[in-house]
Amino acid sequence: MPFLFLALSFSLSVNNKLIFDFNKNCALNKWIVVNDDVMGGKSNGKLILNKAGNAVFKGEVSLENNGGFSSIRYKMKKTTTPKKSYISMKIRGDGKRYQLRIKEKSNDYYSYVKYFQTSNVWEEIKIPINSMYPSFRGRKIDKENFNKTSIEEIGFLIGNKKQEKFNLEIDKIELSTK
Repeated sequence: MPFLFLALSFSLSVNNKLIFDFNKNCALNKWIVVNDDVMGGKSNGKLILNKAGNAVFKGEVSLENNGGFSSIRYKMKKTTTPKKSYISMKIRGDGKRYQLRIKEKSNDYYSYVKYFQTSNVWEEIKIPINSMYPSFRGRKIDKENFNKTSIEEIGFLIGNKKQEKFNLEIDKIELSTK
């Protein structure tokens, strides 16, 4: 029986690769906040750790001066993405729609995106990376959905074309094959 337990534990670790685990001891300094002020907008988002050790991406999206988005990005070591991979996120949202964003290379001008809807309860959201489409400045570009072998950047964006406060709590992000 102990052998079965060890084999099962090994199997689980092979199927999941931790991208980021937010906790009381983690450093957020590798996460970058990018608001629409880079183009004259007035949105204000930030990333903090709460008392439970979870990241909280929160703020307010403003439509002033042609603004309308707030985002966070994490440049990571090149991570291999096996075929049929998923980004799995343990999150608690505010009932709003967000984008998950990935880049094959952190200096690519476009991201691969997929919208997801949140609720006010903790949930695990799994997004197949091959369902993520290429986008630049909010517009789909003429390229295939993600079919690359690695990623170097992951992030979240809110930009629902309306003025709104937002609050997305994140516990962990993993790359999985199941």
